[in-house]
Amino acid sequence: MTTRVSSIKERLARWRSFMDGEVSGGFMFHVNFSLPEWEEQLPPSVLPWPDKVEERIERRWAYYELMCRKAKLVDDDRVPFLNNLTGTEIFAESFGCRIHRPDDTNPFALPLIHTAAEADSLKIPEVSTSSLAYLFDIGDELYRRGGPDAVMKPVDIQSPMDVVALIWDKADLFIAMVEVPDAVRALAEKVRKLMVVFLDEWFGRYGTTFVAHYPDYVMHGGVTMSVDEVGSVSDEMFREFFRDELVAMSEHFGGIGIHCCADARHQWGNFRDIPGLKLINHNAPPTRDASEYLQDSLRFYGKKVAQMPIGWTPDGPPESWPSQFPEGTRVVFEVQAEDAAEAAAIAERLHETREALQV
Repeated sequence: MTTRVSSIKERLARWRSFMDGEVSGGFMFHVNFSLPEWEEQLPPSVLPWPDKVEERIERRWAYYELMCRKAKLVDDDRVPFLNNLTGTEIFAESFGCRIHRPDDTNPFALPLIHTAAEADSLKIPEVSTSSLAYLFDIGDELYRRGGPDAVMKPVDIQSPMDVVALIWDKADLFIAMVEVPDAVRALAEKVRKLMVVFLDEWFGRYGTTFVAHYPDYVMHGGVTMSVDEVGSVSDEMFREFFRDELVAMSEHFGGIGIHCCADARHQWGNFRDIPGLKLINHNAPPTRDASEYLQDSLRFYGKKVAQMPIGWTPDGPPESWPSQFPEGTRVVFEVQAEDAAEAAAIAERLHETREALQV
């Protein structure tokens, strides 16, 4: 076991330094492990349905307490967070989409519109009277319990154009992007304005230091979002429909972190050029070799942007892991441990390695 475990304040300070790129290269790490005696006492898992608010609060509060216990045992870089994550449906629902709520997976939105005229008729909803409002009830109660120093994970945040792809039937949307692009951009701008109002209120209530909606890295200011529909369009269409809204969100909130699980190798240059990009996470698509895809990503973005690859982790002894990432890159990675003792030992060796590299 390590002789000392970092406080949450110290971990947050490490994240700030890492994300700001104060040193060339470097890494942050999470060591995942189980505490069966505590995990068995968690309330049952609950899907993010609006009629299950109390169950969601109790499950997520219990999980926050579990993360706090783990943080006292293992000195990695994970920051416990209050979790208000949802499915992808929430912003589309507020515009009027019907929602399908399966019994075994997250809810998802059903398309609402098919034409430019229908898109033009949609109004920006008022957050306080929309289907989004109850999410603040969950957030308020979790934040009340956690106190003002607690860190929150926000709702699922898709890019405005990704939300448009939920509202507008895709079979018609892709045609509309060619034939009536102004109508598509106009709807995306309505979505963006709604998201800005919602997230301004969110960060005003719960603070601007938060754990990203996915994966679990820490942001001090800024916003994070998923940008997946770019895998289905050309790089020119990225610049026509996606770039300006991402730049606007980055400028408004003071930086941006992006998750993309699409096979979007052709968009990496567009992503890299977004002003204020703090971290990007590419999940290797199932059609690609994970190690090759994510190593290519690390080399491509280089020193400019931090990355958190999912689907591949270094192997061998912990001391060798930093050398497996391209020189000068900033990487967040996760590894598994059998139990708390092994996790603590891994964390101690990684701290020693990091300290030696920074001398």
